[in-house]
Amino acid sequence: MNKLLYFAAALLMFSCGSTQKTSENNNSKSNKEKTFKVNTVAFYNLENLFDAENDETIMDEYSPIMEMGEGLREGVYQKKLKNMAYVIPKIGADVSKNAPAVVGVCEAENRKVLEDLANQEALLPYDYGIVHFDSPDRRGIDVALLYQKKLFKVTNTNSHELLIYDANDPEKRVYTRDQLVVSGKLDGDDIHFIVNHWPSRSGGEARSRFKREKAAALNKEIIDSLHVIDPYAKIITMGDLNDGPYNTSVKEVLGAKAEMEDVELKGLYNPMENMQKKGIGTIAYRDSWDLFDQMILSKPLIEKDYSTYRFYKAGVYNPQFLSNPRGRYKGYPYRSFSDGGFSGGYSDHFPVYVHLIKEIQ
Repeated sequence: MNKLLYFAAALLMFSCGSTQKTSENNNSKSNKEKTFKVNTVAFYNLENLFDAENDETIMDEYSPIMEMGEGLREGVYQKKLKNMAYVIPKIGADVSKNAPAVVGVCEAENRKVLEDLANQEALLPYDYGIVHFDSPDRRGIDVALLYQKKLFKVTNTNSHELLIYDANDPEKRVYTRDQLVVSGKLDGDDIHFIVNHWPSRSGGEARSRFKREKAAALNKEIIDSLHVIDPYAKIITMGDLNDGPYNTSVKEVLGAKAEMEDVELKGLYNPMENMQKKGIGTIAYRDSWDLFDQMILSKPLIEKDYSTYRFYKAGVYNPQFLSNPRGRYKGYPYRSFSDGGFSGGYSDHFPVYVHLIKEIQ
């Protein structure tokens, strides 16, 4: 751990970018130059990214945009797209000097809204591809993965259905989001991404807890299946878990560890837990912060051999413009919708990210 911290500190001493260089003094006789490449993997809850059309097959009439007058919807939809597209390329760009190579998203209504997002002027230069499956969620909100085609090559995709039944009626299904698995090569390195949006706390945290523990069990099952194929698989499971790093779903069912040295083979490391302990959050409620949006990594991503992509650092992207500038909720995430209208903001969640780094030979 100390060696890794030393390495991270050393990296901060030289200019960061998509390629980075440093020199090591070899017994004061020769200089050996090393070059590193950094890519960002991000997750962003898009907060009700619905289009302006009424889809009678889902309950989109309860989305904020559908509650507006018909003549206002298209204009609000376009503003919402522009705002989301403004944020995404900035996540982690201070280090990688590039938009995220991969972005997991949730609360997207359908493939159309994702295509409209990827075709926004701010995102067009990055040529994002889309992996999306329709979920059975009763509100019609889905998870998806956006990826820069020049950086990430998709080799396999799958959507895993989360089967949950009402605690009081075993025959009544609770329809919620699937879990998306996308496997591929990031600059030639094999890596798997799992995108999650676990069931909400509607009805109260305690009453709804079993749903998120079911979601965590499915996530663990997916991760275990990948480890059966390859015990050294590089896996990042990400998403809005509607639980914090300290909850049973994450700590016990997934078994995610806060410290790298505690992670065993086939185990998981959660860099967000220590951030949460410091009071850093992605959502705010009643003047209290929590960190529901998380990035959790398998052990091979935290090894110290940088010949392939490894974990460098994690963060919450929370610049001032993403915070509410005024009023009762000043400092909270600047959400898109409030009081039945479009507030001009972005999302009720801050995005999260990890930087992956490797030495260029």
